[in-house]
Amino acid sequence: MKNKLVMIMLIILIAITLVGAVALVVVLKFTGEEENKEPTIDEILEASVDIPQMTTNLANDDYIRISFKIQTDNKKAKEELEKRDFQVKNIIIHTLSERTSDELRGAEGQTKLEEDLKEKISEIMQEGTVEKVYITESLLQ
Repeated sequence: MKNKLVMIMLIILIAITLVGAVALVVVLKFTGEEENKEPTIDEILEASVDIPQMTTNLANDDYIRISFKIQTDNKKAKEELEKRDFQVKNIIIHTLSERTSDELRGAEGQTKLEEDLKEKISEIMQEGTVEKVYITESLLQ
């Protein structure tokens, strides 16, 4: 009888422990922060670099005056990008010199430019990656 009572108490104790563990996992999973949450605007600004206004010729002898904000994935990447500003400007000038003014007109052309610059600048980065390139000012003539 004593053995049977101890066995029942042990089974109840194990069941309560398992129910508690499952409840804890469920609560932590649903109340925990998402891993893929979007960064706040302050986090974006902390990891972004401004590329001042540049003027360069395009492939069809028109010219463009343009400036950018480049968002990186962390502060170390931002510091590296600030040191590589001459390389970034070089990439921008070369990329723009291959485009005509017609290719840069409209949202589609600007989005394509932003994506191309993101890809090319990310290739030279060692400490992180470029998350997004924003055109902050543009004058096409």
